Amino acid sequence: MTPAVGKDTMHRNPQPFTTTTVTVAYAGGDERRGPITMGQANMIRCILRDDPTHINIHDVWPVPEGTTSAAVTDALRALAVRHEGLRTTFPHPPGTAPVDQVVAAEGTFTVTVLDHAELPGDPAEYAESVARAARAGRFALEREFPVRITLLTVAGQPAYMALAFSHAVADGSAMAILREEFAELLAGKELPGLTSLPPVDLAAVEASPAGLRKSEASLRYWERILRTGPQEMFAEPRGRRPGTDEEARQLTLRSRRGGRALAGAARRTGHPEATVLMAAWCALVAHRAGQDSCVTAVPSANRFHARVARSVTTTSQDALLHLDVRVETFDELVTRTWGAVLNAYRHSQFDSVRLWEMIDRVTAERGSHFGRDVVFNDVSALPAPLLGTDAQDREDAEQELTWGPPQALPTRLLAFTYRTAPQLHISLWAAPSVFTAEEAEGFLSGLVLLLEAAAAGDVPMEALAEVTGVRPAERGPDWARVDGCWVSPDAVCETLGRAVGGLPVRVAEEPGPSGTAEGAPGTGSHLTAYIARGATALTPEEAHRALTALIPAAGSGVLAPHRYVLVENPPTEPDRSDAWRRLNTIDEGTGRSRQV
Repeated sequence: MTPAVGKDTMHRNPQPFTTTTVTVAYAGGDERRGPITMGQANMIRCILRDDPTHINIHDVWPVPEGTTSAAVTDALRALAVRHEGLRTTFPHPPGTAPVDQVVAAEGTFTVTVLDHAELPGDPAEYAESVARAARAGRFALEREFPVRITLLTVAGQPAYMALAFSHAVADGSAMAILREEFAELLAGKELPGLTSLPPVDLAAVEASPAGLRKSEASLRYWERILRTGPQEMFAEPRGRRPGTDEEARQLTLRSRRGGRALAGAARRTGHPEATVLMAAWCALVAHRAGQDSCVTAVPSANRFHARVARSVTTTSQDALLHLDVRVETFDELVTRTWGAVLNAYRHSQFDSVRLWEMIDRVTAERGSHFGRDVVFNDVSALPAPLLGTDAQDREDAEQELTWGPPQALPTRLLAFTYRTAPQLHISLWAAPSVFTAEEAEGFLSGLVLLLEAAAAGDVPMEALAEVTGVRPAERGPDWARVDGCWVSPDAVCETLGRAVGGLPVRVAEEPGPSGTAEGAPGTGSHLTAYIARGATALTPEEAHRALTALIPAAGSGVLAPHRYVLVENPPTEPDRSDAWRRLNTIDEGTGRSRQV
């Protein structure tokens, strides 16, 4: 597919340009075929389902002055031959998902050349817009070269490469590796031998007995979190369900203060900077959300093993960190974070199809809806900066916050850490239903304040509001902690009423039996739903299924009751739970296929 230059690009670029398409042939690789990797299967599932502008990824590579167009195409050809992932397609019959990958020994790709008399006033921003526009349109997995390449030139002189990648063959780390190698090839350097596995070989490792055991362990780890952890980090009256897309603007922090503070806190605690930063992130997220634990996805975690560290493929499978923040001091949390992060990393390789089958099953049984609510992606250790961030860095910024363009956000809170030294450079996308612009700025500023306090000494966790200026979410008296989640019984009642076709319903918070998972500290209550079924034949199982079908689109704070009690008619005082309890019970049950 030829990249398109969007209307916004044309508006910012009044200068005329000519378009030429160059076909580049490559040869010299090995032809191979094999099963797809777990990471590829995970991303292909998204590619076949999601909006291409959300799932395709892009990057911009500056071209050094004096480089010829022939040198650019030669470097691209060399990368295609070097990395099997770039020569990979995924044949499959229509209406099915690929299960195999095919690596070509030779082939062609195209480069769209946009030649300008001069580039706009902000050439880097213009190149970024061209790359972003190329994300539109679904990649044809079975036949299309997985990179859409646009070369921006000025009077024939290359200036920028704007690229859009299929997420089936590359992730952020892979783009960074390719960007680094492209620059080295243009500089005349010889690339070292490959040390990480190509996708076909990685798939073989994953399918080995050891790889399958690792996948099974990962599924068990995830299931424990899904059955006991909070289903929404930001369950509050103004919130939306996890997975409900919103448009959020990019907020970028550049802070030398933050860089110095992080380094100082790492020295004082004796832990790596990445661990300290993760602890600070989780502490502040849990504090802001009013939760006892922080559940956050860590997408870049699965590059920690040497066999995939520099593999040009997609390893996009989340590590899921579940960190209990109920400790006295920040230092204790840092120590706890070290082990929790390693545990999450160890369980970041799994069969994504089975994972989502398990998620669907567990959330139906629990009567919840798991969402990828919080994402923290630390790419500061990658071999090259991503998405042109090196060109955007202003290392003299003692501390500044700048707002950027909006994008669709399927999470509530997404952060990318690009650099930690000499300045802390983080971009944040915060859902506007949960964070006002002022609150988003306060969150990043509060993160720096927490690091500065941690560099000076241990910080009591109960002092987070005072130290950071970040206030916990406000919930009314009708909200309760149930089954490890913040729940609004009123919202549950309203949703259940709709689910059972308007029958009279009462939802009450009641003490849970001892010895259950819900009897853990702070989660010792249950929800009981009373339903006057009248002349209908409604059962607890049917009520539960009807409710869980509505939960993904319901408002925040909706969790299925643990017990359904069916009566014939409502009491004369339907707003009194004790009046419902005095009625004769027709039927009762959990509605769940297993007790959780």
